[in-house]
Order: sequence, then C-alpha cells, then structure tokens
Amino acid sequence: MILSGKGWRILLCDLELACSLRVMDSPRAVPGAGAADITSPGSLLPPYGAIVGVVLHLFVYFVALLYSYAEQLFTEKSDRKVKKQDAPTPCERRCCKEGPIRNGHVGQRPPSINPERLKDFGEEDYLNGDVKTWEMKIVSRNEELLRDALVPVTQPNSRSSQPTSNKLIRFEDISAAAFKIQSGVQKTPCMYSRLSKQYGMDIYLKKEFLQYTGSVKERGVLYLLTSLQQEQQKKGVIVASDSNFSMAVAYHASELRIPVFVIMSTSTSPARVKMCREYGALVISYGTTAKDSQIHARRLAQENGYLYLEEEDSAIYLSGLGTMGLEIYEQVPKLDAVIFPAGGHCGLLAGSAAALKHLNPHIAVIGVESESFPVLQQSLKIGHPIEDQACSNHQFYGDVSGPCFGTNSLQLTGKLVDKVVTVREEDILISMLRLLEFERATVDAEGAIGLAALIAGKLPELKSKRVAITVCSGNLELPLMRQCIDRALTLDNRVCKFSLLLSDCPGAISKLLEILTREEVRVLDIKQEHMFVISDLFTIKVTCIIETRDKIHTAQLRNALLERYPTMMWMER
Repeated sequence: MILSGKGWRILLCDLELACSLRVMDSPRAVPGAGAADITSPGSLLPPYGAIVGVVLHLFVYFVALLYSYAEQLFTEKSDRKVKKQDAPTPCERRCCKEGPIRNGHVGQRPPSINPERLKDFGEEDYLNGDVKTWEMKIVSRNEELLRDALVPVTQPNSRSSQPTSNKLIRFEDISAAAFKIQSGVQKTPCMYSRLSKQYGMDIYLKKEFLQYTGSVKERGVLYLLTSLQQEQQKKGVIVASDSNFSMAVAYHASELRIPVFVIMSTSTSPARVKMCREYGALVISYGTTAKDSQIHARRLAQENGYLYLEEEDSAIYLSGLGTMGLEIYEQVPKLDAVIFPAGGHCGLLAGSAAALKHLNPHIAVIGVESESFPVLQQSLKIGHPIEDQACSNHQFYGDVSGPCFGTNSLQLTGKLVDKVVTVREEDILISMLRLLEFERATVDAEGAIGLAALIAGKLPELKSKRVAITVCSGNLELPLMRQCIDRALTLDNRVCKFSLLLSDCPGAISKLLEILTREEVRVLDIKQEHMFVISDLFTIKVTCIIETRDKIHTAQLRNALLERYPTMMWMER
C-alpha cells in the first residue's frame, strides 16, 4: 500500500516528536559521573520508546485505511444489489409503456396514493415530471373497485387522439388528482341557501361557477394537462369547440406554458372567440359547423404533432372532475343527497359519485337532465351510449345536450347513481331566475338544472333533508341572458299581457292607468290600435304589458280589471 503525501508528512511529524521527546528525557551530564553511568541500560530506553510509538502510529494508520476501504467496498456492493432489485424486468418495461395490467386489460392510470399518506408527500416528490417510475399491479377478479363496480369495457373507437385509460376510477385516483390540482383551481364555497325555507329542506349550493373560466371542467382539464408527457407539452394541444371544456383547456394550457390552439366554427359568438383569445389560446375560425372544425383540428394535429383533445371519460379526466365530490363531502357534514347535472356529458356525475359513495354509501346521488334530450336515461335503458341524438337548442343547453361520450361514465352512473330525473325547459328558466334573485348568481342551463328538479317537484323524498346542489357553470352570454330572464318572468306569472276595448274619448286611458296605479303594478309597455279593430268606429284597442310581484298579485289585478272591463282578454303564457 502506498502512502499519500499527507501520510508521509504525518510520519515525519511523529518522528520529529519522538526525537524531541528522546532529547528531553535523556539524562543530563553530571560532573564527576563515570562512563558507566552514561552507558547504562536505563539511558537507552527513551529512543526505543519513541520507535515503538512510531510503529504504533503506523499500525493504527494502516488499520484505519483498511477499515475505510472495506466499508467502501461493502457500500458499493449493497448499491449494486438494490439497483438490480429495482431495475424493471422486460415484462415490467413493456407494462410501463402500455400501462399497468388490470384484470387482463392494459391501460394507463396515475400512480395510486393512499389518502392518509397525502400529507407525507412533498410537491416535488409527486409533481416532478423528471421522476420515472415503474409499476405493475395484478388485480384479482374479486378485488373491490368502488364497492363492486362493474368491469370496464374497452371503447372500440376513441374520440380523442390522446391515449386513454378505459377503466373504472378508484378513490385513490381521485385523491391523487385532488392533491395535484389543489394549487391550480379554486376551492369553491358550498354555502347554505336562502331558498331552503321556500322548498322545505336544507339546501347547500356548491358554487363551481366561481372558477376562473366559470366552469367545473377546469378540474378535469388541469389534471389531464399536468398528466401529459413533457415532450407532448412542448409540442402543444389542440381542441375544436366553443364549450366550457375548450375554455378550460385554453386557460390552463396557457398557464402551464403549453401551446394551445382552438378551432371554432364561423357561427361561434364573437364574445366566446374574444374570451378564448384572452385566455391565451390561438383561435382559428374554420368551417360553418362544429364537425368541420373538428375535422380541420384533427388534420392539423396529425400534420404538426399536436395532441387533439376532446372531452371524454378517461380515468384521468373523471378523477379530476371527481374532486368536487371530495370537497362537498368535506364542506357539508351529514349530507343526505347531492344533485348533479347529467345529460350526455355525465363525467361530473360519475366521477363525483365515485368519491361520495366511497366515503358514505348512504348519500343519495341524483342526476338531472333535460326532458327534451333524455340522453342518459335512454343510454342506461339500452346499456350503451346513444350518439345519434342531436340537440336543436345547443346555444341554451350547452354541454348538457351533448351525446353520451363513453362507457366508463355510463357504467359508473348505472352502478353508483341512485336516480336520474328529467325537467322541462320552463323549470330550468325559473331556476335561473331564482338563483339570480336569491343568490345573485348568473348561471346558464347547466348550472341551473340541478335546482330545477326541486322547483319542478321531481324529488319529494328530499323534504326536510340536507341536500347539496352543484351550480357548476356560469357562462351565459348577455343577449341570451336577457331572453332567458324575460321568459322566466313570464313563466312565473310576474310579467303579464292583456288587451281591452275602450271608447275613443278623452280620459278613457287615464282611468285604466288609475286602476293599474291603485293595484301597484309596473307598466312595461302600452299601445293603442285604431285601424285593425273590428268594432264600433269610435273604439280603440289598448294592449298593456305589466309587471307584478307574484302570482297572488297577478290574480288580484286580473279580478280588478275584469270587474271594470268585462270584455278584457288576458293573454295566457
């Protein structure tokens, strides 16, 4: 073994120290001492002691070197053993590419996280995209997935070019999604509503319309975008619609520095186009219909390497939407029922039902869809999604009127949802009016359809119960909002129209106005007509549009007018 320069310096120092000790310990010359005294055996002991000390120092030094070298060899051997154990086998490498094996089905899913251990995870530990993991899990047939959920069915035709995971989500998937998106979306309030006394139950409104883009779709979109590979994030994503999903993709992709392109038809409202551009997306107007825009978007994605995204029922997207169910359960204790919008796009209903039923199987999960387009009810009845039913009023119904887009959502809904009811368009309009008056919330049909089920009296079993209603969308355009509110006031018997015949003489109209003033009604419009009146020559037809407080006030006004003008014609709605 060869000593380093430092080792030789240590040895020289030891030798110098030994020599100095020898000199100090040697006996001094005493006058008169004999030669025998100087050469006695005792005077030679200090030099031998110094040499022995040096030898001991060398021995300890070599022992330390040998111990250090042996420890290093042992550590390297242990590291090689651990790496050999952790390295993926050829089967695991194949499973890593194709996704974990699950009941004989290959698919991708986010890594499972135990909810109790979420607090132990740091942000960098779980969210770092550079970390590579291998996971292979064989699940036996008797494993309980979301309380005996059905076995997933693979979709033959994928609606998106993104690789999807056609499997039923688990509670751990939803918990992982909640952990990952907690800093990117709002934790919206679930507040007690003043409508509770009016409908005889404790109503809590989950105000998801307070998200940045005004829709709950942000939850699923953010989790979907953050789950993309870094290479795909650099290339970009593309969508082709003017829905809440596209708005959420435009905003969150821009926030994540992902290039995003939105293809919209030329019939899209200018307000939607402007809003999407303000979110940071590159908006391209193409085609006269939504189908033309989708074909163009797919072609651009294929030519340029973009990922074409379309709302679907992948496990990642459903897990993100299901995080709202976790929040509702946390915010409102002792819940009896939760009401969600349904329709063809029932991902929110399915994902939230998975979370709620896992936490408390006794909570009733109820879906509500339009009576004109009962897509979900029909799909559940025949056992597979219906895609050929089109909506003629997409501008009003929005995502509620879309086709049923996946078997995963449909199977989760059929297994976990307790009830699906339908409501009329009139009920939805009145619900929008109630939310505007009592909650100061401007919502669209998707946001108001849950409360519409209570207004229509479709859920009498919820009387005196604690009920949460999801108000999940507030993207209502201004012109459409005016039309909806005017129609809702008419349906609620608060805007009325009547006509009557008066003599064409001074003071006739003023007497009518005196009656209206006495009854404390507000006149919105009044007009008189001469030319097309089929009656006496000196008779005019007066038509009035008035606003009242409620139905009782309207009935009082009608009786007062009939008493004074028996020929009055009341326009029924």
